Amino acid sequence: MIDFSLTDEQKQLQQLARDFTRREIMPIASEYDQKEELPWQVVEKAFEVGLLNLSIPEHAGGLELGMLDESIIGEEIAYGCMGIYTVLMASDLGITPIVVGGTEEQQKRFLTPLTQKPSLAAFALSEPNNGSDAAAMSTTAVLDGDEWVINGTKMWISNGGIAEITVVFATTDKAGGHRATVALVVPKGAAGFSSNKIKHKMGQRASLTAELVFENVRVPKENQLGGLGDGFKIAMKTLDKTRVPVAAGSVGVARRALDESIKYAKEREAFGKPITTYQAIQFKLAEMAMGIETGRLMTWKAAWLVDQGKPHATEAAIAKAYCSEMAFDAANEAIQVHGGYGYVGEYPVEKLLRDVKLNTIYEGTNEIQRVIIARNLLK
Repeated sequence: MIDFSLTDEQKQLQQLARDFTRREIMPIASEYDQKEELPWQVVEKAFEVGLLNLSIPEHAGGLELGMLDESIIGEEIAYGCMGIYTVLMASDLGITPIVVGGTEEQQKRFLTPLTQKPSLAAFALSEPNNGSDAAAMSTTAVLDGDEWVINGTKMWISNGGIAEITVVFATTDKAGGHRATVALVVPKGAAGFSSNKIKHKMGQRASLTAELVFENVRVPKENQLGGLGDGFKIAMKTLDKTRVPVAAGSVGVARRALDESIKYAKEREAFGKPITTYQAIQFKLAEMAMGIETGRLMTWKAAWLVDQGKPHATEAAIAKAYCSEMAFDAANEAIQVHGGYGYVGEYPVEKLLRDVKLNTIYEGTNEIQRVIIARNLLK
């Protein structure tokens, strides 16, 4: 029997995240979007209430929440600001390779410190000339005695430069494809490791996106996750899981677009009547609601599969692609409902569109999601 009800614990997590969002995120979201700054105080407060680094295993001192739990929380936080949600979500993205590819000793060594103070992790796969073609990376790792020496540049890295740990994917042989990749944990402040903040983004400006530069960065061999050639596999396993929170965040953005549209439409009059009386507006609201409900169910199904340890790559790809496109459409229609006011920053709907556009690009473009779906259909 299928049961769509949340457990009491999940309802408490949902309410905690909802209250946190309204209290700590929504009042400052526009300010930090305009300033293009990461609001570190939100990271500190998220740590205080237990909403930071949710996927750290219990044996490493974490909460080890399930993917459905993460999705419920993610929808609520993204409702307030997708950019600020990305800061928190990207930290779990950086943690996940250590969870799926690291030993218990490595998990304790790298992740336990993140439970002791407000701290972030990062995931470094994309490069200036290499995004979707992840196996064609040019960042190199050369084994020198008991140390890996890393050289290269990573691009579009969320939390880049401020993360306490960054999982870096590199190749030991540029002609070796994915079979020559390694995943290495690089600590903040390592010699030769620097970052450059990427400015003037279209949206998600309250998240920090950076270019990372590695110049003869040395890390001990003990910082290698898995074996030689496991890097690509660890990266793909990570993304198969972490696409689900992107979908959840997209649902949150769409829900905000609908709520803002209903609120405005009830207040706005045209031809002597509230615009809610016109089918043109009603149909837009109905379409948003249809997308939100459909997207949430697909997200929860993908999350449930993750939690059950079942194959989930196709469902995660469907959820990520569908929800991000649905949310972009919802934000676009919200602007239309608001008319000219939707096009300016006085109302939040233009920011929703700018923010959620990135959800169709990061953690695998939606074109790549369709490749994954089709490949699994045709196996």
